[in-house]
Amino acid sequence: MLRDAVLVAGKDLRIEGRSRIATNQVAPFAVLILVLFAFALDADRGLLTRAAAGLFWVAVLFSTVLAVQRSQALESSDGARQALRLSGLDPAGIFLGKAAAVAVQLLALQVLLGIGVVVLYGAGPSGALLLVVTALAATAGLAAAGSLYAVLAAGLRARETLLPLLLLPVLAPVLIGATRAFEAALEGAPGMGWDWVRLLGVFAVVYVAFGTLAYGSLLEDA
Repeated sequence: MLRDAVLVAGKDLRIEGRSRIATNQVAPFAVLILVLFAFALDADRGLLTRAAAGLFWVAVLFSTVLAVQRSQALESSDGARQALRLSGLDPAGIFLGKAAAVAVQLLALQVLLGIGVVVLYGAGPSGALLLVVTALAATAGLAAAGSLYAVLAAGLRARETLLPLLLLPVLAPVLIGATRAFEAALEGAPGMGWDWVRLLGVFAVVYVAFGTLAYGSLLEDA
């Protein structure tokens, strides 16, 4: 399973590296969200700083939808999904590989957005350990849930518009938990953020486990 996961993740990342979709489209979209909020709230610099954590994760959340749509689109042309089903790869490995590829892209994006938050919003980074653990736990949950709902929507009509409607409400706990944990870290009170990290960890474990078990059936239905 892990060998298959590495193969699938490597395939997706090599394709993204060559196409540069994440670099040329997803990353500018996420940064544009931060810039628009900076313009909208520039009159109240204090509010912008206090809202930095929430705006950061809103940008990540919308970028997640684009990333998982792109990940699923890789299998939707030239019979690639059928070939994937017939490849003999472990479905759990396929799920873990696609989720891992999305997670790597999201983590790289978060580094870029973190720089943007510091520059545009004046948020001073503190509580580094809490920030890193929160980002890892939240990203695992986002990538696992996104990959699972992407293959679920692949078998539906108008999947491009249905996926955000299906996925965004499910990711609300990640948005809330990650925002609260980041707020605690930025305010210099990291002890208040670890309960939220545990919530993010539970969310990630549930979706990784469910995706590992159910992805094969969903792939067949798609």
